[in-house]
Amino acid sequence: MSRQTSVLYDVPGPRQRRITLISSLVAVVVLLAGAYLLIYRPLSDKGQLSMELWGPLIDPSNENFSQVWDRLGLGLKNTLTAAALAIVASLVVGTLIAVLRIQLKSLTRRRFTGLATPLSYLLRGLSWVLSVVTRVCVEVFRGLPVVITIFFVARGFPEFGVSFDNLWYLVIGLTVYNAVVIAEILRSGMEGLPGGQGESAAAIGLSPFQTTRMILLPQAFRIMLPALISQLVVVLKDTSLGFIISYEETLNIGKQIIGVLGNPIQVYVVIAVLFIAINYSLSKLAQYAERRLSRGRRTTGPAPTPPAALASQSESTGQAL
Repeated sequence: MSRQTSVLYDVPGPRQRRITLISSLVAVVVLLAGAYLLIYRPLSDKGQLSMELWGPLIDPSNENFSQVWDRLGLGLKNTLTAAALAIVASLVVGTLIAVLRIQLKSLTRRRFTGLATPLSYLLRGLSWVLSVVTRVCVEVFRGLPVVITIFFVARGFPEFGVSFDNLWYLVIGLTVYNAVVIAEILRSGMEGLPGGQGESAAAIGLSPFQTTRMILLPQAFRIMLPALISQLVVVLKDTSLGFIISYEETLNIGKQIIGVLGNPIQVYVVIAVLFIAINYSLSKLAQYAERRLSRGRRTTGPAPTPPAALASQSESTGQAL
């Protein structure tokens, strides 16, 4: 173990390692015993582990196997389609809202020198009003439950003569909610950066919009990447709310299968495994992107001076002296 690691905490001795190993083994045994007594035995006693219920999901020779998985495959495809569209739309709209709020905040502090006094006050007042309006909209849409947003989108648009497929109602409803959340994540990331960066950008002649686009926003994306990924996982899971507008996503189709076969535990277990696998893949993709970004920051720094160059510099310095 390295010296740096040993400085952070005491290295466990043989006795502590034995205690840790024994405690871990005891915890594993307790968990297995609890799973057997609290999960396996009750399910087995009630016949929930029989192949009659699991067969349509795990036995290819079952007469319902192909139909069940065809339906689940359709539901999974619809879920991923809605999630992908909502994720892209939420990122784009959320980024635009975050940039807009940052720009409006900077405009409210600007004095508009060089303009006539009435026009200066008018522009400052307009900037303040727009800043308040955007903040109110963000707070309202962030405070609404997603299911209500989806419902109002699906029922409100047709009232104005605008009709879409149920997929787009779901995507718009998810985007309205998640875009403002992503906007707040990015805005807080940009405002949390050291103030000297904005001052340095202004000193070299960059406009506030150029400073936000070229300096603040890229850093906010890197810093807030874990929070962004967590929100994208929420988007994926919230597609299950499409049932309120009869969108055939995974859970909705699962309910239809349960209505025919009468095996809710088995179907929901399979659907849960599918969602866990997708969310885990998304998390691993985020970790990969974070490593690539970190590697990019390290490699863009100044190149280290080779030892031979250092030696030649030392010799030339000595000769000069």
